[in-house]
Amino acid sequence: MKAYLDLLQDVYDNGIGKDDRTGTGTRSVFGRQIRCDLATGFPLLTTKKVFLRAIIHELLWFVRGDTNIKYLVDNNVSIWNEWPFQSYLNKNGFSTLEKHSCEWQERLDEFVINIQNSKEFADQWGELGPVYGKQWRNFSGIDQLSWVINEIKTNPTSRRLIVSAWNPAEIEEMAKAGLPPCHTLFQFYVSHDNKLSCQLYQRSADLFLGVPFNIASYALLTMMVAQVCELELGDFVHAFGDVHIYSNHEEQVREQLSRKPRDLPTMKINPNVNSLFDFRFEDFELLDYIADPAIKAPVAV
Repeated sequence: MKAYLDLLQDVYDNGIGKDDRTGTGTRSVFGRQIRCDLATGFPLLTTKKVFLRAIIHELLWFVRGDTNIKYLVDNNVSIWNEWPFQSYLNKNGFSTLEKHSCEWQERLDEFVINIQNSKEFADQWGELGPVYGKQWRNFSGIDQLSWVINEIKTNPTSRRLIVSAWNPAEIEEMAKAGLPPCHTLFQFYVSHDNKLSCQLYQRSADLFLGVPFNIASYALLTMMVAQVCELELGDFVHAFGDVHIYSNHEEQVREQLSRKPRDLPTMKINPNVNSLFDFRFEDFELLDYIADPAIKAPVAV
């Protein structure tokens, strides 16, 4: 994952101070790209341990078209909890509650328990709006994932193998409980030697916390699509718009950059699955993953 570390160093060295929606502040650059050859290993960071279980469950959640955090909460994945929780606070008179204070954490814990135990509560407060899963499976009535799988199988030379999460008609609704899609559009490409590649365009990229998840998630999606379409693995290409380091991540970034990458692990996928929509968590096994300890950092919401 040298390409990722090189990008992290680039933004740390050359990023310009920029205000942002969260009020945290960033070092920001515009327009970058990295490339990973999926045949050489699964692109999961080795300079810090990455929570792969969360990546797999989140991807399956997207693929099934789900937009409520209950599935994630039930599988002990907390990466989306703060967005609906903040909406819950705002609508229940707690908008001034200091983030990460003892009371804030107690209320978040209570919120998560209520999501787990009450379908009615989850339906009311766990919904993120028409974000990724909805757009992938029902973009103005179009099931984009089913469509693109069929196109890859029947028209592999097409230059239109695109899935978009950016639906202008629903951006405002997405922003009410979560936020508009950061990873906005991806395109597949089938080469003359039957290798499947994928390029992602990400409009806004939290380089320290979010991007390692995004790389692994879309690499895994590419592997899943390649399997069900009976193709070999090509490249995952990651193109960025505003790529940034949050000001409260700079110490963690320095720690990350001081570490040396190891060999990439291998992702083993159940070869018996032949539909993208039939994959389950148990169908994935990561082999030979050796990584430095995780580095914690706050999420900017």
